[in-house]
Amino acid sequence: MIGWLLASAVAFATPTELILGGVAVTAEVADTPQERAIGLMGRGSLAPNSGMLFVYPDEAVRSFWMKNTPLALSIAYISKAGRIVHIAAMQPLSEDPVPSVHPTMFALEMTQ
Repeated sequence: MIGWLLASAVAFATPTELILGGVAVTAEVADTPQERAIGLMGRGSLAPNSGMLFVYPDEAVRSFWMKNTPLALSIAYISKAGRIVHIAAMQPLSEDPVPSVHPTMFALEMTQ
C-alpha cells in the first residue's frame, strides 16, 4: 500500500499527504533536480508530522548530507516498491554523507 501512496504522491501538487504506519504525514514533494538540491536547507523548523519527500526518476543508491540544514532529521530511504529499506539519523549542519545502502527511488526526511 505504501508503494501506491508514494506513486500517487508524485502525481499531486505539493504538499501532499501520505499515510505511513497509520499516521498522516504532510510532505512537500521535491521531484526536480533543483528542488532536490535545495531540500530542507535553511529551515529552522517543521510542523509536526511533516517533512519532504524526494522523488527520483529511477532506483539507485542515494546519499544525502545536512549542509546548511540546522534541523536534526531522520531519513527513510524507500524502494521503488514503496518499502523502507534504510532509516538513518542525520546531524544538523553535517557535511558527512548519509548513504541509502540499498537502491532507492524515494527518500522521506522528517524531524527526529
